[in-house]
Amino acid sequence: MEQRIRDSFARQSMMETLGASISRIKAGEVVIEAPILPGSLQQQGFAHAALTFAIGDSAAGYSALTMLPEDQEVMTAEIKVNLLAPGAGDKLRATGRVIKPGRRLMVVSAEVHAVTGTDEKLIAVLQGTMIPVTL
Repeated sequence: MEQRIRDSFARQSMMETLGASISRIKAGEVVIEAPILPGSLQQQGFAHAALTFAIGDSAAGYSALTMLPEDQEVMTAEIKVNLLAPGAGDKLRATGRVIKPGRRLMVVSAEVHAVTGTDEKLIAVLQGTMIPVTL
């Protein structure tokens, strides 16, 4: 399962552009980290919400993929983000989790933290629905 997730992640050019990497994979949970680079800032100098959303959506989606058989992938059907605080720090860490697995719909969530050294601050929560897709 872990190699399958890592291989799929490696094919995402968006994650490569953002400098994102997977730091943990286990059944029903995936953690993705991305540095806050000069090219991913908004006008006040914080991480852009698009960075927060992108890694949160991917972490949630890959958490769902950990629960599916080899002949299936997932796609986001819908996902909502609540931005709680500015993304100030060295990097963002998104932890995606499966709330309810299903054959037709999978409810997922992600928490995104801004990280500076050993300090972490919750800056966003996402909740959404993934749909399994047969290859």
